[in-house]
Amino acid sequence: MNPLRLAVCGAEGRVGSRVCALAEADARVRSVARIGRADAAAFLKGPVQADAVIDFSRPEATVRFAHACARSRVAFVTGVTALSASQRARLAAAARRIPVFAAPNFSRGAAALERLARAAAEILAGWDAAIVETHRAGKRDAPSGTALSLSHAAAGAGAPPPISSLRVGTVPGDHALTFAGADERVELVHRAESRDAFARGALDAAAWIVGRKAGLYSMVDLLERP
Repeated sequence: MNPLRLAVCGAEGRVGSRVCALAEADARVRSVARIGRADAAAFLKGPVQADAVIDFSRPEATVRFAHACARSRVAFVTGVTALSASQRARLAAAARRIPVFAAPNFSRGAAALERLARAAAEILAGWDAAIVETHRAGKRDAPSGTALSLSHAAAGAGAPPPISSLRVGTVPGDHALTFAGADERVELVHRAESRDAFARGALDAAAWIVGRKAGLYSMVDLLERP
């Protein structure tokens, strides 16, 4: 595959800036356009000059970026969480025209945790379960998109386990799932030590999605499909 022309929206943010930094040293990427708040209006007006767009901005912005990509037939990757029902519907509409990759967490470790949660929920059916998630002070959505996805994975045939959210310090993202039965318990934990785990996964998603059919894709697709 030829190296990608990549545009990164939300390039001034915590994860977007790391995507840009890692992309510069990634052989799969030919060039990187950094789209910050001051550049967004111009980006939305014209044709998108890229093979793929990665977005770590905000919910109201990500749907606009998705539709700009749909007009230009450019693959779109978003890690934006806390979308409303109408915003999710607009993202799905864009996915009818282009490949859209949406994930609350792009780290492979978090994806592995979800797989383990599904398996554990089946084996430990009937046990109590609960999730504790920790992120930096100031993170807007609580619970996080990752915690919600993990709760769904851990539900099995029962109700999704409750989530406790902590917002402290500069924690990039910790998620702990506990299953408790009579006289024993199982704990599954993922800790992101750096936002590079998310940035690296987003670059993997961009490289994987270019050339795919229109549709809505996730980390499950990335890990399970060639």
